[in-house]
Amino acid sequence: MSDVTIDSTIDSERTDARTPGVWAWTLLRILLGWSFLWAFLDKMFGLGFSTCRASDSSAIDFGCDAAMINGGAPTYGFLEFGTAGSHTGFLFDWMAPAAPDAINAADVGFMAALLLGGLALMLGIGTRTAAIGGTLLLLFMFLAGDVWPEHNPVKDSHIVEIIALLAIAAVRPAGLSLQGWATKKLPVLGRIP
Repeated sequence: MSDVTIDSTIDSERTDARTPGVWAWTLLRILLGWSFLWAFLDKMFGLGFSTCRASDSSAIDFGCDAAMINGGAPTYGFLEFGTAGSHTGFLFDWMAPAAPDAINAADVGFMAALLLGGLALMLGIGTRTAAIGGTLLLLFMFLAGDVWPEHNPVKDSHIVEIIALLAIAAVRPAGLSLQGWATKKLPVLGRIP
């Protein structure tokens, strides 16, 4: 018998700026975080990208009534119209607000998920939790709008983003991250697996 022992544990602290490809994982994490945060900002303030764009002229109407800050319900359009023709959209009908200006719990939860997930991914704090939460959000959106793409019945941008978030959750990439700083300032973060 040999006195050699094999350490099969993975030390997450070993993943640092010297790890090959860490820049790619970091960039992917930040870009996915930005996509969540941007959706939050657009829906909250009506920046005119997917919210507050005139349907007749495509002109931007900053801060229109559809912005959540002005009482608009951010999930109304998707749950009312985006799920039309969906095979599973009926499972999510109960979430739909009654009207474009009737904010409900689904709107608050959706916006909180976009904001918190986006900030966590961009800052690198609670990356695994944010990635799993983002995966669930995208999975629900994919299932609710289960209308297969016309040109590719398998691939959808939600699926690509889900796989990327699951990969981020699995490898816990380091790089540009505030996790170490946050753990020192809030020791409770260090006790969360």
